Amino acid sequence: MAYETYEKIEGVIQSVNRGDSCCSMMLSLISNSNIVNVVVSGDTTIIDNIRLRAGLRVAVFYDANLPTPAVYPPQFRAEIITSLRRGQQAMLAYFDENLVSDDNSLQLNIGPMTNIVTLNGQPYTCTPENSELLVYYTNTTFSIPAMTTPQKIIVMCQY
Repeated sequence: MAYETYEKIEGVIQSVNRGDSCCSMMLSLISNSNIVNVVVSGDTTIIDNIRLRAGLRVAVFYDANLPTPAVYPPQFRAEIITSLRRGQQAMLAYFDENLVSDDNSLQLNIGPMTNIVTLNGQPYTCTPENSELLVYYTNTTFSIPAMTTPQKIIVMCQY
């Protein structure tokens, strides 16, 4: 699956409501002082199977190529949702052989404490270069590209 058309919304869940069916729900997020609604379906990947609840800080990735209703507040269909700790950032991107993101905004330095796993949580036994990665990090340098030693990397394996 190609993730280059995915965009990210970060925010805090304000409410969780039933969606159009028993297998979907609607999240209301506060993101940059704005309300954003997110549809969560049975196909949405929830990293680590977290329980979505009010007060949880999350990053939601959605496919920007899919049509979205012209409503206010904006409404997006979530493809991937992950929780974020205080000060933590998440980035979903392709990283090249030097572990530089495709937009040249972030370079990864793999450290001994970096947890590298597959989407289903199993250890990833190869090197993560030239792959789509979901990267969790806190501190970065002010260089271009910014450098970080991520806490966790999820390799989005192509099947």
